[in-house]
Amino acid sequence: MTEKSTILKENPSKTWSGRFNEPVAELVKKYTASVSFDQRLAEFDIQGSLAHARMLGAQGIISHEDVARIEQGLADILQEIRDGQFEWLLDLEDVHLNIEKRLTDKIGDAGKRLHTGRSRNDQVATDIRLWLRATTDEIITLLRKLQLSIVDLAEEHVDTVMPGFTHLQVAQPVTFGHHLLAYFEMLQRDAERFADARKRINRLPLGAAALAGTSYPIDRERVARELGFEALCENSLDAVSDRDFAIEFTAAAALVMTHLSRFSEELILWSSPRFGFIDIADRFCTGSSIMPQKKNPDVPELVRGKTGRVNGHLVALLTLMKSQPLAYNKDNQEDKEPLFDTADTILVTLEIYADMLRGIRVNKPAMRLAAAEGFATATDLADYLVKKGTPFRDAHEVVALAVRHAVEKGCDLSDLPLAELQTFSPLIAEDVYGVLTLEGSLASRNHRGGTAPAQVSQAIARARQRLA
Repeated sequence: MTEKSTILKENPSKTWSGRFNEPVAELVKKYTASVSFDQRLAEFDIQGSLAHARMLGAQGIISHEDVARIEQGLADILQEIRDGQFEWLLDLEDVHLNIEKRLTDKIGDAGKRLHTGRSRNDQVATDIRLWLRATTDEIITLLRKLQLSIVDLAEEHVDTVMPGFTHLQVAQPVTFGHHLLAYFEMLQRDAERFADARKRINRLPLGAAALAGTSYPIDRERVARELGFEALCENSLDAVSDRDFAIEFTAAAALVMTHLSRFSEELILWSSPRFGFIDIADRFCTGSSIMPQKKNPDVPELVRGKTGRVNGHLVALLTLMKSQPLAYNKDNQEDKEPLFDTADTILVTLEIYADMLRGIRVNKPAMRLAAAEGFATATDLADYLVKKGTPFRDAHEVVALAVRHAVEKGCDLSDLPLAELQTFSPLIAEDVYGVLTLEGSLASRNHRGGTAPAQVSQAIARARQRLA
């Protein structure tokens, strides 16, 4: 639902006022209220309440006339919320009591009957699952959109040579397309994790009531069907008290952010003049207040920074649950803010990242020059010697000596005359120069998962099929 700023007002009504001899202290009221942030569950709360009311009517627990009044009243309230006309009251503590009080004001006793056979404990657990299911679906859609941006960029650079790194040192040549597809694979696993987590999110807790179930003849399966849940939470204590599904969601989100943080670190490095591999579109960057030449990669820097924020939410939720006895405890009110912020952060990050990748310009000559400067084909020379009969460890030593010689001369291996190369091994012949070229190195990795341009093209085709 669209978020709207709202003013919380006070109201003296309290659902449990008959039990207490004095009113709740004002500071305690503010400390315990959640309506300032759980308002975003309102549409899902109404969705769950409608299914619950219809089930109560079908089971003869409340009258069909009451069901009709509830349906109309909740429809009117939903419109008030969407129009920003709903008055949220701090004294009513949370989204559930605010909606119930407004419903009772509108339709009278029928509104009071809605809560028959349920508790706020199973009600909030249902609301969160409904909201989280919808959010998960949105995230999976945005992951696919980002993956498509990666595939499109990779297809433009199937044979663009760049250095592959280990320890941030030049290791072997790869293509830029191949490098990008590594992130496609990470995001593919992320999408699979969210899809798998959705199965455990999509279980109905409603019917568990406060903790032990209810004495009314409810039909939980009917409610599950109407709300699109795949299964029921089988144990009433577990249904209302655990938030492992929210923790699992946040863990999946933290992994997405970790992958994008790694990608961001590379974009930041590559956009530096020291690398000069890429240029990020101006709309994703800012300047300096004092240095007029600066173009700062703010978006990838913030993605890198916000990763710590999401990781922190994961730790917060794990810590929240670690010492709670069964069943529901007020601690669980603290699940929403980190969960909501995690969702907000990952949703906007995925959307902006997909757009940012479409605005990247690649400096092919700079990438090629960097690949040629770091003895990136040294392993190819070792493989060449192995194919001529030299044991790999001996070939490794031969090439290491040749590299040291090239370093001393200030040139690349491919610049050494054949006679000099042959001083390191008599097996080296004229055909070695085909092996020492960047293109030769790329072409030799011609197997599934390798960096040969032909393999990268096939990987892109497979990636598009997976996104279809």
